[in-house]
Amino acid sequence: MDFNLKDINVDTSLLVTVLSTVLQVILILFIAGTFIAIVKKLIDRFFDNRKNSNFNKMDGAKADTLSSTAKSVSKYVIYFIAGISILESFGVDTKGIIAAAGIGAIAIGFAAQNLVEDIITGFFILFEDQFSVGDYIAVDGIDGTVEELGLRVTKIRGFDGALNIIPNRKIEIVTNKIRGKMRALVDVGIAYEEDIDKAIEVIKRVAEEYKEENEDILEGPTVLGVSNLGSSDVVISVVAKTKPMSQWGVERELRRRIKNTFDKEGIEIPYQKRVIYNKKEE
Repeated sequence: MDFNLKDINVDTSLLVTVLSTVLQVILILFIAGTFIAIVKKLIDRFFDNRKNSNFNKMDGAKADTLSSTAKSVSKYVIYFIAGISILESFGVDTKGIIAAAGIGAIAIGFAAQNLVEDIITGFFILFEDQFSVGDYIAVDGIDGTVEELGLRVTKIRGFDGALNIIPNRKIEIVTNKIRGKMRALVDVGIAYEEDIDKAIEVIKRVAEEYKEENEDILEGPTVLGVSNLGSSDVVISVVAKTKPMSQWGVERELRRRIKNTFDKEGIEIPYQKRVIYNKKEE
């Protein structure tokens, strides 16, 4: 039986090449898995710190959403890089693949430009904590409570019950009406014939009594004094700082109490009057 040393050398060289390639693939997969695990831990640590932070604390659900999105994006990026490296280890020219992927990404970007813009804007709304589900906000002339905040659209339930669905790219200026202390402002008109100082003292008494009974009032109510001289009334303004979403209830109750107290004190709140003259023929 004849042995050909050249064939043995060729087979050995091929075996070494195959084993080397397999080891490279295993090493690449191991490094990719290690990177993914490290990135996931870093992302979890970052968002856990944001959830437990005393300053600029992030809502738990929002942090979990952002964390999941960041993990998914980083995982696919690492997988793509690992896949390119594996193809190169098999001797495949990946320049064409990368160029094709770039062209494809550009084509998809142009075709889905609005979608991409919605997602990017939604991500930054979540990341910057501009508003959350349950916040009362105003966007593009629409006031309401945020029912759903996604990466593509935001759903706002108006006061009349209508559900407004707004693409995130359309959100430019947001007025968040429940962050921090809210202002309750009440304007009270009295007749010119009334004693202004007496009316102010009565309003102060009502305001102090109401403050003792309502825990939603954080500051005030403070009587600012005469804010306007109208055509038929003198306007006295009262302002208070309240908890979020409580300002309207405080305003309504203050008006009711002031009106009832004015009636007891004999202080007239002017209203429209009509005088009819009956001219009889002589």
